[in-house]
Amino acid sequence: MFIQTESTPNPATLKFLPGQTVLDMGTADFPTAEAAEKSPLAQRVFAVEGVTGVFFGADFVTVTKADAVDWDHIKPALLGAIMEHFQSGQPVMDDGHAPASGHAEHDGEDAVVVGQIKELLDSRVRPAVAQDGGDITFHGFDRGVVYLHMQGACAGCPSSTLTLKMGIENLLRHYIPEVTEVRPVAV
Repeated sequence: MFIQTESTPNPATLKFLPGQTVLDMGTADFPTAEAAEKSPLAQRVFAVEGVTGVFFGADFVTVTKADAVDWDHIKPALLGAIMEHFQSGQPVMDDGHAPASGHAEHDGEDAVVVGQIKELLDSRVRPAVAQDGGDITFHGFDRGVVYLHMQGACAGCPSSTLTLKMGIENLLRHYIPEVTEVRPVAV
């Protein structure tokens, strides 16, 4: 098994590509070691000292490290942990713990606008963000303001504010006149 790595716009985050499916659908975000209890793979990754976050996409694992730790020191251990997991035959997620579908539910008078927002996020934004090892999901819409949740490499990324304001906000405002602003939320 050969695992490739890719840098992300977030210097504290590295993307690992094991060459096989990680999740069949959705994404899974583990912002803490405690959150990893439902995933044997996330538990193995968190066992490496200096890991502060783990995120799974369809074919990648994104790992966030503490600022005081160098990638050169923990990358070999992370490669080993990921390789051992896939060779062990264990599931990525425990039974009964399905990955998140992504977007928050929203109904009511803005349901049509929210549907358009989700469609644009799914078709234009999320695929691009996944290439950088992260995900952005819909969290809410209120009086023209779209609230988005950033995960994986996007959470805490120095360029995330620029991505939200100059990229996603402009895209949504262009196609959906009801959108006036985009703001990040922490869940």
